[in-house]
Amino acid sequence: MDRRRFLGAVGVGAGLLMTEGVAEARGEVRAYLGTYTTWPGGGTGLGLGAFDPATGRLRVTGVVEDVANPSFVVDAGRFAYAVNEQSDGEVTALAVGADGVPKVLNSRSTGGADPCHLALHKGFLLSANYSSGSVAVHPVRPDGGLGERTDLVRHQGSGPDPERQEGPHAHQVLPDPRGEFVLAVDLGTDSVYSYKLEEVGTLTLAGTARLHPGAGPRHLAFHPNGRFAYIANELDSTIVVASYERGALKPGPRLSTLPEGAPTTPRNYPAEVLVSPDGRFVYLSNRGHDSVAVFAVERSGAALRLVGTTPVGGKYPRHIVLDRAGRFLLAANQNSGDVTVFAVDRATGGLRQVSSTDAPIPVCVAFRG
Repeated sequence: MDRRRFLGAVGVGAGLLMTEGVAEARGEVRAYLGTYTTWPGGGTGLGLGAFDPATGRLRVTGVVEDVANPSFVVDAGRFAYAVNEQSDGEVTALAVGADGVPKVLNSRSTGGADPCHLALHKGFLLSANYSSGSVAVHPVRPDGGLGERTDLVRHQGSGPDPERQEGPHAHQVLPDPRGEFVLAVDLGTDSVYSYKLEEVGTLTLAGTARLHPGAGPRHLAFHPNGRFAYIANELDSTIVVASYERGALKPGPRLSTLPEGAPTTPRNYPAEVLVSPDGRFVYLSNRGHDSVAVFAVERSGAALRLVGTTPVGGKYPRHIVLDRAGRFLLAANQNSGDVTVFAVDRATGGLRQVSSTDAPIPVCVAFRG
């Protein structure tokens, strides 16, 4: 089964491009909306939005046409970078002009298939190629564009799930909190790889952490203290608490992402994991159960406790994100074609839905850096 083909969303058309000045005058911040352009009901490019951090309202304001399958995007202020998740994978760089409208600078091959995640680190853009299980490195030019690829590392191995772990599947790449190491989470090999990014743009393997067989690690998030990370496992609906020190990730206790007695059908697939800015709560999106799991952080980050799950108000919540202040959580619901917004109770970690916005196959939301 190809997890890239879970869909069913009905798209909506994007409105006119809105300038940065108009958004700022309304107290809004820029948002990018990732989608699939080659799927029925998908967008026609990289979606644009405006988010009100006072009310939690999100508006779709336009689209940057001809950015193919921008399923993940990072905002770097004057620039933005998107994957082009396709068999001949690419990454695209965009510059935000004085009018606030992003324009494509250039695109570069990732050397792999279906890039699905990005990270900026030390002047380089790193991308995770899902289907080919590799991580690519591109230098960022002074004008924000991307230079020729400087490295491509390929993972090796497989896992016990014959449909999803027949080979490596790099699903996330991110720097650690101190910026010393780069971690690559691989669903196909049940592993998290640690690398050093050299000045010339090459990756040197520094260590490998093995998860339990069949876990299918998808994404991880660090506690603000940098000593612990929380790994979302897509294939067995668990979250693992791992200790971390200078590239060495040590998986520890694992918990279910579902409440006791939750139905086993449809099958559940955890996706994104987040930590609140104050480090007191962890949030995880459950696709299938269609909820956001809320965990309380205990023992200074060394333990989690499931507080409960909140219905996401849509179907198949792939990506969740907190606004900069941690006041609102947004869920991109891939199969219902909407983004739901929740107010966060920062005392209890609880979520309360405040709005919903239609968007064509939303799979990522990114705020202005």
